[in-house]
Amino acid sequence: MIAAYGVANLLQSMAAARTDLHHGFQPMLLLRLGRHKSYLVGVACQCAGFALAFFARRDLPLFLVQSAMAAGLGVTTILGVLILKWKLPRTEIALLLALTVGIAALVLAAKPAPSRQLGTGGVVALIGVLVGLAVLGFFAGRLHGAPGSVVLGSLSGVAFGAAAVASRPLASADSFGQFVTDPLSYLLIANSLVGQLLLGLAMQRGSTTAAVAAMDAAGAVPAALVGLLFLGDGVWPHREWLVAVGFVVTLAGVIGLSFYAEPQHHHKVAPEPPHVPHGLAFSGGSHTATAARRAPGR
Repeated sequence: MIAAYGVANLLQSMAAARTDLHHGFQPMLLLRLGRHKSYLVGVACQCAGFALAFFARRDLPLFLVQSAMAAGLGVTTILGVLILKWKLPRTEIALLLALTVGIAALVLAAKPAPSRQLGTGGVVALIGVLVGLAVLGFFAGRLHGAPGSVVLGSLSGVAFGAAAVASRPLASADSFGQFVTDPLSYLLIANSLVGQLLLGLAMQRGSTTAAVAAMDAAGAVPAALVGLLFLGDGVWPHREWLVAVGFVVTLAGVIGLSFYAEPQHHHKVAPEPPHVPHGLAFSGGSHTATAARRAPGR
């Protein structure tokens, strides 16, 4: 699971960098990203990782599964060093070690147990989150640069976190028929698609690393809290401190690694055309139109 998400992070960010910049909340972005083989392979890896995470959530608490998913960034770092010849500074080595220690602490603290059911109130709350994400994503899609990366990445993380919350009780379904008829199945799919779109938009903005860090934090923290408070996620007696330490260390390692693990991708925004005097408007019109057609992101 960790390896699958690590490969997916790397391939999807590469595809996002090669796709024209989208300035709004446009589902067509997913189709344009799908033209790149690297993106399709990355989505396949992400689906594989999600499937493994889904079955893991049947018995394991969300704080462990979500942290393990975020730890895929460590695999991204290693692949970058081995394949893309990224440099590995001492700080990054320390962060990789911290990530390993944090995950180990969570494994020792997690108590396997089936999930509680969310009930009607939980389903309504997840629907509200989905609608809220669509509204906020519409306005956040207009942001550019690092702020756009952080905001859209955070919204993406919330969407994936909501999908994780839906999948935890859903993983305990006794039959395929129960899985199909449960409204959580459709909330799982809808939140995953919205999260994928928001992540693609975030990766196109000023900082891919900021997008990944924001997504990991927003996807792990709320889901972990919901799991502990409402889904009956278990912790072995007298190991509560391990959960706190492991979660904080893992999250800090992921956020720290995000500033090293992926290259920065910047889409240039075409400058505003200079003011053309009225008398020269006709002669300069074709030149301005040609420049506009060639501007990145059009």
